[in-house]
Amino acid sequence: MAFLYAMFIGLTTGIGLIVAFARYEKVRSSRRAHMAKTVASFARMTVQDTRKILPQEFYPPWVVFSQRQKLMWLNVQLKKIWPYFNEAASELIRASVEPTLEQYTPAVISSMKFGKLTLGTIAPQFTGVSIVESESDEGGITMELEIKWDGNPNIVLNINTRLGVSLPVQVKNFGFTGVFRLIFKPLVDQFPCFGAISYSLKEKKDLDFILKVVGGDLSTIPGISDAIEDTIRNAIEDSITWPVRKIIPVLPGDYSDLELRPVGVLDVKLVQAKDLANKDMIGKSDPFAELFVRPLRHKMKTSKTINNTLNPIWNEHFEFIVEDASTQHLTVRVFDDEGLQAPELVGCAHVALKDLEPGKVKDIRLKLVKDLVVQRDTKNRGLVQLELLYCPFGTESSFKNPFNPDFSLTSLEKALKTATAETEAVDLDKIMNQRKSDVIVRGVLSVTVIAAEDLPAVDILGKADPFVIITLKKSEAKATTRVANETLNPVWDHTFDFVVEDALHEMIILEVWDYDTLKKEKIGRCIMTLTRVLLEGEVQDTFELDGAKSGRLLLHLKWTPQLVFRDA
Repeated sequence: MAFLYAMFIGLTTGIGLIVAFARYEKVRSSRRAHMAKTVASFARMTVQDTRKILPQEFYPPWVVFSQRQKLMWLNVQLKKIWPYFNEAASELIRASVEPTLEQYTPAVISSMKFGKLTLGTIAPQFTGVSIVESESDEGGITMELEIKWDGNPNIVLNINTRLGVSLPVQVKNFGFTGVFRLIFKPLVDQFPCFGAISYSLKEKKDLDFILKVVGGDLSTIPGISDAIEDTIRNAIEDSITWPVRKIIPVLPGDYSDLELRPVGVLDVKLVQAKDLANKDMIGKSDPFAELFVRPLRHKMKTSKTINNTLNPIWNEHFEFIVEDASTQHLTVRVFDDEGLQAPELVGCAHVALKDLEPGKVKDIRLKLVKDLVVQRDTKNRGLVQLELLYCPFGTESSFKNPFNPDFSLTSLEKALKTATAETEAVDLDKIMNQRKSDVIVRGVLSVTVIAAEDLPAVDILGKADPFVIITLKKSEAKATTRVANETLNPVWDHTFDFVVEDALHEMIILEVWDYDTLKKEKIGRCIMTLTRVLLEGEVQDTFELDGAKSGRLLLHLKWTPQLVFRDA
């Protein structure tokens, strides 16, 4: 009996082990098949697929995805020919760069010329090359070369100041990293198969250098070092940085179509700045703003200075010519006016023009930072509010111009073509400003204060008695709603009509107050220009309250225009 029991136990255990082994093999086979499918899926993945699955910050340091091919072979050959290239190129660079430096020379310097110029013994390194595919490059080839150069050039600038002081300034510890764009266009059936080469600095990743007076100290003359450094950087930034390009003809022909041309106009309304960092020990800052698309002195715009405030309201309008909306930026710098001393930078910001929808006003608020290149600034420097409108030339759309609601962009372009038939593109700014300075937009603005939502509690009982004061900043016209008692969600539905004499430069300020018998307390405000209602004719929207913990205003705006010319 015991034998039969032991045999039964053994058979049962053996069968169980066989079944378990078979089941394990089946699971193992299934896992291997699944893993094979997974491996096959990974093998078909592209770089873009991996970036979607795993963010870049989680990649191991040895994982590098690059669209640029390595050029070790070219670096070896460049190192061999560099001494000959150095000697041949130095005079060519001197002849082409000196006039550019003179163009960007600041007021404190009377002249700036090269005393010595050699490129040194260290050749640049090409770290990558890529071919750019674009519809705009039809009939040509675009190549981008990534270059790194930690060079030892011998560059001495002979600088004469307005004070009568001559300074030989040496440029030392030069380091540069960037991407150059080469365009071979047009393609022809004659050797070397392209008519001209256009070159431009597509991207400036890093540019470092040190200025040192030969046999002296540059700091003995205040402001000279910064002025020279800004001159060099601005000359590089605007004379060769894309979309600016230099054209080298290879075969005889007319290559004027390759030159830089305006493609549109950027209208900028500098509205206000908020919560600026205070740069003064006593009192508050005296802020003003500097705006530009290209850092040429005659193309940079400067606002008026608002004294003793950290929340300036400018309400100023500027225009900029755009040459390439896909790559250019609008840059804003806010300074504190220090009187006779150099102004102190409060902060800066920029916005890419490619983010703007053509023909549509965009109201944006940009956070100010210390440096646009190294954005590791955690300090609160305030923000700046802008209204932007980009209008490209040559479009057949029904974009409206705020200077005349029935004036299409194509009509504006036709008028400009007549005015600029014998004028260079650099004068387009003056023509645009002249035309628009001759126009006044007059009409009636109807403002309906419909309601407010989620206002902060002001009274002890957790309520408020809100009312709204409406002010037109330029004309100083005012209107006030009735008081809504004991509510944080008041409904007024009150309409006011204002006769506006110059809508392009007018601004509406709506302040929400809490009514009290003893005193009135401001809850918050919202500030807006009339640009949007000029373009759209009628606007109903909700606007956040500035300076309040919470709260929104529901408004309806309607514009009835009457166009007037100053010389009419």
